[in-house]
Amino acid sequence: MAEQSRGPRWLTSVIDGGPGLAFLAVLLITRNFRLATLVLVAAASLALAVMLAVERRFRPLPTAVSVLAIVFGGMSLLLRDPQILKMKTSLVDAALGAVLLGGVAIRRNALKAVLGSTLSLPDKAWATLAVRYGLYWWACALANEVVRRTQSDHVWALFRLGSYVVGVLFAAAQIPLLMRHGALNERTGAPPLDPPA
Repeated sequence: MAEQSRGPRWLTSVIDGGPGLAFLAVLLITRNFRLATLVLVAAASLALAVMLAVERRFRPLPTAVSVLAIVFGGMSLLLRDPQILKMKTSLVDAALGAVLLGGVAIRRNALKAVLGSTLSLPDKAWATLAVRYGLYWWACALANEVVRRTQSDHVWALFRLGSYVVGVLFAAAQIPLLMRHGALNERTGAPPLDPPA
């Protein structure tokens, strides 16, 4: 789930997902992990610059992901070890899961803190959503660890590409929960408009 952005929706999507997709495209086409990593570091740096120029701020989650891509990508290039960059995915996914599930445990829902201004849900629904996403991110981290340790770079890239599709399907599976609590318009799937004053 994405944070609210001040820029055009298409540009937000490019900033948020572009570096990762560019990395995977180069890796699948060239099968050159080093070249793909160079593209990732460059694209993540460009995404941060465009975010600041267009939105005049850094959104926390995409900024953290881009910075980690630059740091882990740089280390992977410097040490000539692709496993360092592959490990970043596991660490990010595991951390997201821990933040969401830990927040529910201490009654400080991180998902509500990030999306509370765009979705109106009762606390119980926020907790359900956070638990679902927390477990989802942990499952992603575990799957990434299994694939990165047992498969080739090419198979890992295909797995990462497939994970984008799984992420979209998982988000779509949450729509009934959001609709049940009136957070989405039943026909359009968008947040309901406030009634006129």
